[in-house]
Amino acid sequence: MSTAEPLLEIKNLCVDYGLGDQAVTAVRDVTLTLNRGEVLGLAGESGSGKSTLAYGVTRLLPPPGVVSAGSVIYHPRSGPSVDLLGMTPAQLRAFRWAETSIVFQGAMNSLNPVHKVATQLTDVIKAHEPKLGAAARVARARQLLTMVGIAADRMDSYPHQLSGGMRQRVMIGMALALEPQLVIMDEPTTALDVVMQRQILGQLVELRERLGFSVLFITHDLSLLVEFTDRIAIMYGGQIVEQAPSAEIYATPLHPYSDGLLHSFPALRGPRRELAGIPGSPPDLRGMPPGCPFHPRCRRALEQCETQPPVLARPAGVGGNRTVSCWLHPASATIGHAMNGDQILGDPVGSH
Repeated sequence: MSTAEPLLEIKNLCVDYGLGDQAVTAVRDVTLTLNRGEVLGLAGESGSGKSTLAYGVTRLLPPPGVVSAGSVIYHPRSGPSVDLLGMTPAQLRAFRWAETSIVFQGAMNSLNPVHKVATQLTDVIKAHEPKLGAAARVARARQLLTMVGIAADRMDSYPHQLSGGMRQRVMIGMALALEPQLVIMDEPTTALDVVMQRQILGQLVELRERLGFSVLFITHDLSLLVEFTDRIAIMYGGQIVEQAPSAEIYATPLHPYSDGLLHSFPALRGPRRELAGIPGSPPDLRGMPPGCPFHPRCRRALEQCETQPPVLARPAGVGGNRTVSCWLHPASATIGHAMNGDQILGDPVGSH
């Protein structure tokens, strides 16, 4: 259902924690495009910058986090494009939930324990559609619960009376209350068992096909993304190191880090394979290694990996719309456009 029409364009985004010489850069020069109707997966280990990127895009960074560079261009259904980083507080309040919503990490605990489900759903609707009557708000809340697979008679339940999966579905229903064009999901199924994960994600894909919204799905579990997303971006050390359609990244991962993530979980089908994992630990963002940030953990590192940082570009001899930042796959010398038109081939993404 996705199209080549961009909905959200993140350009050269940098996010720091702290100011001055003591600042730690958690997101480094990220350029990423999410198309209309697309489910884009964002994967990486804990501390790779996935959630920081999402909160920087939505301007929900807690202090001392600050966006230090870049732009976030949103293309609405009608009207001119806007840079979210330049919005006033009043504009942001109107924009959130109506155009974009977020299902937070640990969403099962995001519901207020002392209010009924009905109150929490109708409050979101009332805040953005104050002219809507009480009966219409309740009817809309019932519709939302039914849409996410919960019986409408659970409207009067408190969060503690719902299972973990039901609470998660309520949060997804709340995120869709105003029919936003973009839904950001930050590890929404982490605390759920695998059966419930698949049920909720399958329902999310069905809702996406029915309503036409786009999803930025953030998780450390690459197996989920392979199954439920159109395209995957891999983050390491605050940078994008590989982008590709999900099927391609599963069949032929180009970056050694992507390959390590894929071999960190067992395959459900096919022959048995050894789980290799990834040696070492993620880099300390206060002192990133020179050259390729992954080279201290990479079994295939070359001599130049230790001193020269690779660029994110389409690799030579590889078809399809994919980019990788790795000296094992040098950038193509052919002139053209890379994935989503973010760069000229051979020209580093985010170097402008």
